Amino acid sequence: MTEGFVDTGRFIPVFANDFNHWAIESYKANFDPGGEHSFEGDIVPLVESQQYIPKADVVIGGPPCQGFSLLNKNRNSDPRRQLWWQFLKVVEVSGAEIVVMENVQQLLTSPEFVDIHLRLKELGFKYIESRVLTAADYGVPEVRRRAIIMASKEKVISLPRPTHVDPKKKKEAELLFSDRKLKLWNDVRSAIGDLPPPVGSEIRNERSPLDLHFGRNPTSKSMERYKAVPLGGNRFDLQRNRPDITPDCWVRKKSGGTDLFGRLWWDRPSVTIRTEFFKPEKGRYLHPDQHRPITHREAARIQSFPDRFVFRGSKVEIAKQIGNAVPPLLARSIADEVIACLEGKTTDLFVCETNDGLQYM
Repeated sequence: MTEGFVDTGRFIPVFANDFNHWAIESYKANFDPGGEHSFEGDIVPLVESQQYIPKADVVIGGPPCQGFSLLNKNRNSDPRRQLWWQFLKVVEVSGAEIVVMENVQQLLTSPEFVDIHLRLKELGFKYIESRVLTAADYGVPEVRRRAIIMASKEKVISLPRPTHVDPKKKKEAELLFSDRKLKLWNDVRSAIGDLPPPVGSEIRNERSPLDLHFGRNPTSKSMERYKAVPLGGNRFDLQRNRPDITPDCWVRKKSGGTDLFGRLWWDRPSVTIRTEFFKPEKGRYLHPDQHRPITHREAARIQSFPDRFVFRGSKVEIAKQIGNAVPPLLARSIADEVIACLEGKTTDLFVCETNDGLQYM
């Protein structure tokens, strides 16, 4: 998120917090070399002390989303669901005029969303917008859907309007957004097509982008499985082509999981990049024509990270950062709308609701 905002040239970060050590180290490497405004650890004592939270115009972030995720079977009792309260406490203490919050889609249909909405109004936010945005609509070569909440105290604010469109919906989109020229979704080829085959299986002592362009050491059976999956195929193709090496659990599971052990298409955006993209059994993460899962560099590019962005930590920790991130290009579109709001130039609205119950289209 910070990468997208800083990329506008209009924002200077003044405070950052994360519980994950390597996420903070990566943040420092890119935005806070001296470690002057980066705080690692639990947000609660920072909020309680208040002395470390500076004044700010805008607060952005994403309280841990695992509590809302459908992948979390214990989500109804997950205490992390309440960290949104601490996030909004930072908003209160900082005196921010605008807040941007990101989370998984399920947030918008959760009881917590109602509480968040009410709390924002209590804090004086008159204009509140929320919607699930698709990253591919903003130039990211990935169909990643995330809930975005944007709120402003004094000036009308809008969610960003799409810059790109699904080729299948081009005609409808052109009618809806007739004032702008929409580009077609970016595809996997546009993101990783220029990279050579990866070398080795560890982080490389090379300049970016080759530093994170390494592979794995698959077993001979894994390699045979890779070869049995065609372009755009998945575990069902593996079972049809090579039932002798298909895991028994997949043979027994007759439905669902169509992305498992799937191969990406060159001419489509990627599926959502998650934290274990280097494991094909976790999703559609096989390279379009090479018999291997995508590399860390390929995943970062699909997430729209520029090659100059510095990641700190082990292979696993860097993968977590890539998979958990807000795509910078999506963040940049959001940042542009925040700038328009601050300057009182918001003109394009989806839906904004005020404290008076009025709605603007």
